Amino acid sequence: MVDETADSAAPARLMTTPSWLITQTATHAHRFVSEGLAAVDARAYHYRLLAALEEFGPASQAALGRRCGVDRSDMVAMINELADRKLLERAPDPSDRRRNIITITPAGVRQLRRLDDVLAEVQDVLLAPLAAEERDQLAGLLARVLRHHQYG
Repeated sequence: MVDETADSAAPARLMTTPSWLITQTATHAHRFVSEGLAAVDARAYHYRLLAALEEFGPASQAALGRRCGVDRSDMVAMINELADRKLLERAPDPSDRRRNIITITPAGVRQLRRLDDVLAEVQDVLLAPLAAEERDQLAGLLARVLRHHQYG
């Protein structure tokens, strides 16, 4: 007979497999981020696009999409949504009228600050069992692994 009430803990070998741990943690992180941003009527791509525009300045739609990992086919809808909310502006590029230059607005900067606060709270929930130094160490290690696989 199978004990249906048995502990639902993962097998020990999985608990020492970084790829499995990262995947499981990413599932929780995605849910926390989605819920946190939804509570303020935002999405993860809002944050990515606004953050990139603030940090790197105005950009073409294509360059912004590449920088943020957004498929070209999705960029127009995303830009339209954020432009409708007055969080960014789209204007023809003076050097090439076929392409648009996207710029963050003052309202977009204010929204980015609100999203920064939401994401800081999400990080606190996700990383609650870790001390500040451990959080920094984890972020540094994950960034190093990501850089290795993105840039070789």
